Amino acid sequence: MRLDEGDIVSLDVGVTLDGWVADAARTVPVGEAGAADGHLIETAEAALADAVAVCRPGGHIGDIGAAVEARARTAGLQVFPSLIGHGVGRALHEEPQVPNVGRAGTGRPLEVGLVIAVEPMLTLGRAAIRMADDGWSVFTVDGARATHAEVTVAITEQGPRVLTPWGDRW
Repeated sequence: MRLDEGDIVSLDVGVTLDGWVADAARTVPVGEAGAADGHLIETAEAALADAVAVCRPGGHIGDIGAAVEARARTAGLQVFPSLIGHGVGRALHEEPQVPNVGRAGTGRPLEVGLVIAVEPMLTLGRAAIRMADDGWSVFTVDGARATHAEVTVAITEQGPRVLTPWGDRW
């Protein structure tokens, strides 16, 4: 696939080091981002920050999805309910599932030692997707722009610890 000026691309990287896995993603513009794309990317990153902030002992998985969903809806964007975060450890995708929609105070409790990938995926269009033939790449059915922001987070007694920071964000 050829990338052109004004496109946006999501880069999702999983790394294994000494038998442990970390996962992170970011969406970046090719050249300058248009206003709508900038809004989309900024909202996903803000949703990620909101979601990470609730990753505290005594919280619940539903708190994470509720935070992502609230930020997206307020910004007029859609969340992909079928695309979710996950546990991270010795394998890239472990339990628990970490949805980007949810009700605060519900779901599995967040306990010290749990490590999860929190990954808001938002779109300017409808939340319907199609999988590419490579079995990994995902595209919107309606061709609308979409974004993906992800970090690996450890739940600690002091609160969330981002294990895959990018830039000066974390």
